[in-house]
Order: sequence, then C-alpha cells, then structure tokens
Amino acid sequence: MKTFDAIRADLSAGTTTCEQLTGDYLRAIDAGKSLNAFLSVFPEKALQRAREVDKKLRVGKAEPLAGMVVAVKDVLALQGERVTCGSKILENFVSPYSATSIQRLLDADAVIVGKTNMDEFAMGSSTENSAFGRVKLPQDESRIPGGSSGGSAVAVKAGMATTALGTDTGGSIRQPAALTGVVGMKPTYGRVSRYGLVAFASSFDQIGPFALCAKDAAQVLNVISGHDEKDSTSADVPVPDFVKALKKNVKGLRVGLPKEYYGDALTAEIRNAMEKKVDVLRSNGAVIQEVSLPHTEYTIATYYILATAEASSNLARYDGARYGFRADGVRDLAEMYTKSRSQGFGAEVKRRIMLGTYVLSSGYYDAYYRKGQKVRRLIQEDFLNAFKKVDCLITPTSPTTAFRAGERTDDPLQMYLSDIYTTSANLAGIPGISIPCGSDKQGLPIGLQILGKHFDEATILNVADFLENAKE
Repeated sequence: MKTFDAIRADLSAGTTTCEQLTGDYLRAIDAGKSLNAFLSVFPEKALQRAREVDKKLRVGKAEPLAGMVVAVKDVLALQGERVTCGSKILENFVSPYSATSIQRLLDADAVIVGKTNMDEFAMGSSTENSAFGRVKLPQDESRIPGGSSGGSAVAVKAGMATTALGTDTGGSIRQPAALTGVVGMKPTYGRVSRYGLVAFASSFDQIGPFALCAKDAAQVLNVISGHDEKDSTSADVPVPDFVKALKKNVKGLRVGLPKEYYGDALTAEIRNAMEKKVDVLRSNGAVIQEVSLPHTEYTIATYYILATAEASSNLARYDGARYGFRADGVRDLAEMYTKSRSQGFGAEVKRRIMLGTYVLSSGYYDAYYRKGQKVRRLIQEDFLNAFKKVDCLITPTSPTTAFRAGERTDDPLQMYLSDIYTTSANLAGIPGISIPCGSDKQGLPIGLQILGKHFDEATILNVADFLENAKE
C-alpha cells in the first residue's frame, strides 16, 4: 500500500498510470470480497475515468488529486448510482445528483471506485447493523472494524482504495480508523458541505477522510472543504492549505490531557501506548499539561438523547409513499406506513427512532430533549475553557481494541460506550483525528485521538503528521 505522495511520484516517473492503479485497486476489492467492505463497485466507470485522468496527466493539466482512487461511504449521493445507507428501505434507490463532497473530489480528478458498507443509516459502532451483512476486520475476520464507517476504513486498510470518505456523527470515522489502524479525520462541523449526505442527526453529521497518513487526509480535506450555498450549515470561513500547515515541529505547542479520558474504562495497553506518544511530544518541546472537561460523564447520555431525537425526525420521510421500499399486500395508508417501516428498517434503527420519538413526545420534551440541549452547551463550554489553556487535546480514540463480532449486539449500552471518547467532539462541533498508536498483545491496532479548536484542523493535522514521523 502506498501513500498518495508515493503514487504521484510513480506517476511522474512513468512507472505506472492511473488506469493501472485503478485496476490494482479493483483487483484488491475482488480478492477481499470476504471482508464485505463494498456495497457497489464501478469497474467500467472507474477505469474509463482513470483513462481520462491519464490523458490530462500527459499534457500537464491534471488537478491535485489525479491518481487518487477513492471509496465513498454509501450514505453519500453519487449521481446515477445507488445510495442504500446500508438499509433495505433504500436498497434500490438511485441518486439523481451527487453530494458536494463527491463532486469536489471528481473535479479534482479523483477516481471513485465504489460505495462502502456501513451500519444502517450510520447507526452503529461495529458495522454489524448493515442490511447487507457485517464488515470484517482485515487483521482478524472474526472481529469488527468499528462503525458506522467500517467499510471505508477497511477499504483503506486492505489496499482497496488510496483514501475513502466516511461520516462522523458520534465517532463513526475516528473509531473505525482506530480499530483498523488507519488515519480518520472529522473536520469541524460546517467545514465540509453536508449537501448530498443522507441525514442521521443533522446537527452532528460531518463528512471526512480515511487515509494511510495525515498528509493524505490533509490533501483530501483541502479539496472537500469550503462554503457551499447548497448547505445552510456550511461555514463561510477561509480554508487554509492543510498540507502547507504540516510544519514538522511541535516546539512550544500546548497539549492538554483531559483527566476524565484516562479513567478506569481505559485498558492498560492503550494507556501505555498513549503515554509513549505523549513522551515523544514532550521530548520535542511540546508543553504537556492536565486539563479538565468536567461534564464528560454526561456525553453518552446527552448524545443518545439528542442524536436519536434528530434521527426520529429525519427518518420520518421513509414511509413507503414517495421513494424506497414499500411493503406488499397492504389494505390502507396506515398499514402501508407501518409495514413498510417495520419491514424496511433494522432493529438498531427502530430502537433509535423509538428513543428519539419518546424524548420528543409531549410531557417528556422538557425532561429529556431540552435538558439534553442545555448539557450540550455545558460540554461545549468545557472545550472552550480548555482551549484557553492549550492548543489541542490528546485522548484515546476507543477504550478497547476491536472486539469480536456478536460480542456486544445483545447489550446496546455496552455498544454505545464504544464511543465514549468520540461523541463529545460532535456535541461540541470541534475537529478530531485518530491516528495509529501501536498495537495490543494480540496485534490489534490502538488509536490515538487529537482534538482541536473550531476550524483549527491545521494544528491537529500537524501533530498527527509529526507523531507519524517522529522516532520514539
């Protein structure tokens, strides 16, 4: 597996072509079918596009991502292709348009090779909730790759794509990146347009890249970031060159360690791996200090109140009437609604719709939803106060390494706790990145998370790049 810089060097040297690269990735997808990472693959379209990019490369008119072969999570719209969201209810729905993030990749001469498997409607931490079968961890197929963007993480780890797009609502990029051993980036809420992203929780969802290294993630982020008039939540703020921000230096950087993230939930192996990386930063001139995020204990409860409420509202549109799956043999409109949703949605999606409907219902709105919004504000203020003292935060990404398939499916609360270190960033809207941080005794990847100030992706990418290249 090669980074994008290495690929561009090969292209410049004439030792390969975009068409050859694309063919190699397609063969890897075919060889790795047992991992179930892809829901759709576009061999003919991808090869044709690669040939077009080769023509542009030959005359020196190629765009920045020429030679990059990208997989995209099947919750993002690509014109003329299915967008299933991993659900039976959208199994045969073909998108009439492309998401802004995908269109920007295409405009930059990237090649889209296929759509990746995911937890249904991005609801899950293990990619076991897909209507089309679970995704398997390349290192051990009996284990899960994290979720909900498990297919995208596996595509990069298994050499099926140079990079991939995922979405992060409560950790769905960073957690699978940690469990598979790749880089996964959640930008600031509003940094990347959500137009063409099928919504789960609209005030949480954000699109971001998976990559083999921080620089590759930075190159994708350069392209997909920026204001979009089609998305009212897209922020109209300047986009720096994230690649140029990789300064290879952390001297004087103030790094915070939130004491609430290093408690009993963390395994000793992950704690030790984290401490080694922190020591690297300290020995290279970074200033390490403990900080407090006092409302951390409320993040999971707050997240699962607010996110399910938004999901309940967003998923009301799948009723069998307008598009998507419609149940057969119904006698009236009410029965069509009931049977279409009962047969079309999986168990986890139904659970979250019911939770969300409950917290929004009359008599419970103030007790749950309104209170959840108030606690969300307190969590945001925790981060704002911490960032007055430090430039970034270093935390674990996940409290454990990859667990076995089926291990937590009967215990939703235990599954939800897989996101204990990631949901707070979505509640606060701040950027975060997970990078590989060694392995446990079983050889399973450990992830380190770096959290930054709003719209300061440059700092956390720089820290990520530094840690990748620094000697311990």
